[in-house]
Amino acid sequence: MLATLLYAAGDIRVQTVPDPKLQEPSDVVVRVTHSCICGSDLWPYKSAPEIPNGRRIGHEFIGVIEEAGSETGDLRAGQWVIAPFMFSDGTCANCRHGIQPSCLHGGGWGATQPSGHLVDGGQGEYIRVPMATGTLVAIPEGTGQELAPALLSLSDVMSTGHHAALSARVAPGGTVAVVGDGAVGLCGVLAARRLGAERIIVLGSNPARWEVARRFGATDQISVRGAQAVGAALRELTGGVGADSVLECVGTREAFDTAVAAARPGGAIGYVGVPQDLTDGYAPLPIRKLFADNITVGGGIAPVRAYLPELLAEVLDGRLDPSPVFDLELPLAQAADGYRAMNDRTAIKVLLKP
Repeated sequence: MLATLLYAAGDIRVQTVPDPKLQEPSDVVVRVTHSCICGSDLWPYKSAPEIPNGRRIGHEFIGVIEEAGSETGDLRAGQWVIAPFMFSDGTCANCRHGIQPSCLHGGGWGATQPSGHLVDGGQGEYIRVPMATGTLVAIPEGTGQELAPALLSLSDVMSTGHHAALSARVAPGGTVAVVGDGAVGLCGVLAARRLGAERIIVLGSNPARWEVARRFGATDQISVRGAQAVGAALRELTGGVGADSVLECVGTREAFDTAVAAARPGGAIGYVGVPQDLTDGYAPLPIRKLFADNITVGGGIAPVRAYLPELLAEVLDGRLDPSPVFDLELPLAQAADGYRAMNDRTAIKVLLKP
């Protein structure tokens, strides 16, 4: 089969690799129908050291089960399924608390399990899914292929935007600021509107991205950069107060400082950008500012598996459509072109089809 591998910063290759096989009774093999490139894939794309044999990449996909192990419950060959961006057993204490990314036995796509078995990356023609019953969500039979982009978004970016909105305590009638106009930030706009926000202010200057944000429910745009400038502009828009809820969807120190500057006293920040700018694993927080203004900070890795049933139902009945975040579709063989397009910001999010 074909799969996407990362060999070094800027070096993405689509190569022939062995077809996946069942390794455990709880595995299934999925034929990928749609996958995509994530903004978080760009971090290793920009900075990875040389990897002599390459490593699999990609963590967002939907597909059809080709083969199911003997311990996969109601899952069966022929089902169309959505996979969260991490796999989980669904039974450990953390999974039972709805924090599947911290599953005691789960992990990420493209990694190696403790058993020594390689887990395929999501950007390939096929993938072995461990712990399938705890991981996969079946798409109802008869669902049209036209919904594929919206369904694919649930595997990460829509669920992550939803997590940011919940973590920032978005409420009906509230004012929301969104830091970052990438796919997650745009889905955060959609999530905030879904939760009843009255005013949604997007920080960004790209006209194409603003058009999607406006379509998703954004009401205002701030194009200046820098925490101090953004804070001043946002207070001017909000009568000197600031935002009730701030969604931090980038992951850099600058973005977090901007989120703090945007929040009103007593407000909340939901951060879902993969943290960068780390020193010894830590990114210093402006604790005194957070303390003085009673700003709540929450967020982290989105528990996609916990959110999927609710969001899937709304996609199926037409109430939720995140598909406009995909503005470029390419064959899997051209994945490297997709990475370049997203890195150069000429595409918001690239959909890949085998």
